[in-house]
Amino acid sequence: MESEQRLKRKRTYRPYSRAHFLSLRSFIFCLSFFVFLMFLSSERFPIRTVSFHPVLTVPSLSILSKSSFQDSSHGKLRLPLRVEDRVLFPDHLLLLVSDKIHEDDRLDCVYYKVLNDKDVVRQSVLSVDEFDGFRSVVRCPTPPWNYSAAAALMWRGDGVDDYSWSFRSNQTVHSWDRLVYDAAFDGKTAVVFAKGLNLRPHKESDPTKFMCQFGLKNWDDGEDEGFALMTEAVVAAQEVVRCSLPRSVRLNMDSTQGIRVTIVHDPMPSAVRIHNSRSYEHGRNQRRLKENVAMPSVAKLYNPTSYQTKRNQGKYELCACTMLWNQAPALREWIMYHAWLGVERWFIYDNNSNDGIQEIVEELDFQDYNVSRHTWPWIKTQEAGFSHCALRARDECKWVGFFDVDEFYYFPLLHRRGLQGQNLLRSLVANYSSSDSVAEIRTACHSFGPSGLSSPPSQGVTVGYTCRLQNTERHKSIVRPDLLNETLLNVVHHFELKKGFRYLNVPESSIIINHYKYQVWKTFRAKFFRRVATYVVDWQENQNQGSKDRAPGLGTEAIEPPNWQKQFCEVWDTGLRDFVLANLVDPATGSLPWEKPLL
Repeated sequence: MESEQRLKRKRTYRPYSRAHFLSLRSFIFCLSFFVFLMFLSSERFPIRTVSFHPVLTVPSLSILSKSSFQDSSHGKLRLPLRVEDRVLFPDHLLLLVSDKIHEDDRLDCVYYKVLNDKDVVRQSVLSVDEFDGFRSVVRCPTPPWNYSAAAALMWRGDGVDDYSWSFRSNQTVHSWDRLVYDAAFDGKTAVVFAKGLNLRPHKESDPTKFMCQFGLKNWDDGEDEGFALMTEAVVAAQEVVRCSLPRSVRLNMDSTQGIRVTIVHDPMPSAVRIHNSRSYEHGRNQRRLKENVAMPSVAKLYNPTSYQTKRNQGKYELCACTMLWNQAPALREWIMYHAWLGVERWFIYDNNSNDGIQEIVEELDFQDYNVSRHTWPWIKTQEAGFSHCALRARDECKWVGFFDVDEFYYFPLLHRRGLQGQNLLRSLVANYSSSDSVAEIRTACHSFGPSGLSSPPSQGVTVGYTCRLQNTERHKSIVRPDLLNETLLNVVHHFELKKGFRYLNVPESSIIINHYKYQVWKTFRAKFFRRVATYVVDWQENQNQGSKDRAPGLGTEAIEPPNWQKQFCEVWDTGLRDFVLANLVDPATGSLPWEKPLL
């Protein structure tokens, strides 16, 4: 009797029955779902689908707040940008972002204080560029003193007061002096580019000291989770290591887009290495080996056929590749002149320019000069960049010339005879396209000086500079990219060739390069900030002052020497000037093709 009364009391005082509880929960769930559907259908909150594409790495540092999800000026949904990697350079901080960023997007770089992540500063980004077809690069100023380089990005106009910081994932900041920075597919191998290998310049190195590691994650956090495949290095030279591809990657190229790759210093004895190095894809070997040390990496592999258009009508006879930094004003003359000589395709590797080069490239491409600009954010890597360009151009070009935008090919003998020079350069290389021995054509250079000028010549360097040094200096090369040594070893001026092939030195009397090396001081002084070549010291460094890579007697400061206008002048040479004025001036306007019309 007593127990029945106790049960009755429990039923009387229970605030909600189970059925009642389920009914209330269902009602709340349905109401929430209805509100969510209303949110999606609202015109005030259109979703940017670009922010929802899948990524292969763990999302990195984000700034989360209610204000970050809505554009204050346009009422559009704006999700935080995913910063995948950060690289600290001497003069800027580079952010690799997994989202596409448009030029008109207004962004700030955001830094937090090392000892107090509530203390935040923001600075305007330096520049934004598309990178490798899938990522964007954002250049930020170096962090202020006592602020972390683990920076994030914030939409301009958004406040920071109510931002919640998420620094628990991917806080890594890579140092530029030791980093795997780029990679490319090449048939059954991967070509991996790394800074900090400390290999001998201009020499092939021992590949048995290296292996390549492939995976879908960063290995910088020291964790072993996640799959990793490892293969042997085939060759190694300077900043380039070539490895065989894991079989699973080779057979599924389209499904392995964005796979991360790094280089492993392999201390294992050769006998153990032979046993273990066949692409660790099964069982207990499907992990990173404890004995090996993987280099930090921001390099990802993408199948080029997925974002590059193949030509359907065979290869171009002659292409040109160059790397530049803030030389946009020189592009028009260099491209238009050499296009007249027969160059059909242009690869411009832009090494962090901020002088409006993109607009000039688009203008030239619109005029059917077939120019493409490739963002190459890695400073002092000209040799590696040329190796990368040789790979990229091989499927499109029979010959590729590697020379700078202040270097111009000239045919003195033929021009003196009054022969028109159109397509002369292309005809020259075409004579050797079927050769079973010649794979490189080398041309010597004449170095020109300021020629008495104090301001840049209005008609271009080919017309303005007419005084040079007596003797030739070095040479530049045009190569057959399919006949280069698999190391891709080069010293800027020439490449290592496959065995059985040789280079051809063209006589100076028939072809020469006018190198407008020492221009007016305003133009020349820009070189002081840094050089693009890997093994050439910057002008400000007190090293190798007797090298031909430096101006004789110039010193290490960007101060105009006395009588600069008259220096480097031993021979007056007006050959190319006279030829250009005789053959390329428009008879109707009296102007050269690269001269901007007066408004």
